[in-house]
Amino acid sequence: MATEEANGDRTPTTPNENSTDNQDENGGIRLKREVGLLGGVSIVTGVIIGSGIFVSPVGVVANVKSVGLSLVVWFWCGLSATLLALCYAEIGTTIPKSGGEYAYVRETFGPLPAFLILWMNLVLLTPATVAASSCIFATYVIKPAFPTCDVPEIAIRLIAAVVILTVTAINVYGVKAATKIQD
Repeated sequence: MATEEANGDRTPTTPNENSTDNQDENGGIRLKREVGLLGGVSIVTGVIIGSGIFVSPVGVVANVKSVGLSLVVWFWCGLSATLLALCYAEIGTTIPKSGGEYAYVRETFGPLPAFLILWMNLVLLTPATVAASSCIFATYVIKPAFPTCDVPEIAIRLIAAVVILTVTAINVYGVKAATKIQD
């Protein structure tokens, strides 16, 4: 791709540098690169840690009935998560395509399993994860207002709905705004 300047010289440019359409050199559509290193690390860290870390300790300690054993469980889970993250990084360097799980499954198993994974994530997993995280956040936000009794379920649901709508609006506004908030 090249552009002509006023003096007639042709200066090579990278795709998307001077064009508003996001087409690559083959005519395909490309995503803009708007998430930097800090944003990427923040997003991955947020996904890995999530809000489960604020709920899980109670369940682990209640079930193993020992602080020492619960630390062993947490260590084992952390080690397992680290090894799985390294495997995922290996896949990412082996199959350097955008699309995450979809691209990896498509490359490995074909288009039908990739399509099914994509829709399973879209319809089941992502909404359930967002709802659970929002409810956990709402519980922690409102709990100080009810120190001696249970938090009303309707209050948790309303705050969770507001959180979901707010985060959705921020993401609709733009990737840069969402990345700044995540950072």
